[in-house]
Amino acid sequence: MDPIRRIAFVRIARAALGCSDTIVQRWLPHGKRIGAEWVSRNPTRDDRRPGSFKVNLSTGAWADFATGDAGADLVSLAAYLFRLKQREAALRVAHMLSADPYDR
Repeated sequence: MDPIRRIAFVRIARAALGCSDTIVQRWLPHGKRIGAEWVSRNPTRDDRRPGSFKVNLSTGAWADFATGDAGADLVSLAAYLFRLKQREAALRVAHMLSADPYDR
């Protein structure tokens, strides 16, 4: 049996950060850029107006200030938005970026 290969979470999150504008437009298409942030409605709840859900495009940190949900990078945002475990989110983001998801 093969051991579980280690996911390169930090490398994947950094690679995603280089494409943050494109990624948030794909995942949160009804938002808009305001300064260094993408401001959107939260698609995981009945959010009627943008404003409380923000993604920092420079750092990848995100938060829903109405609920307290937050994360430090775009991998955790993918896990949150698509209801995935962190490992699965990292694999999907790596695949989207055509990046090797594993540590060497």
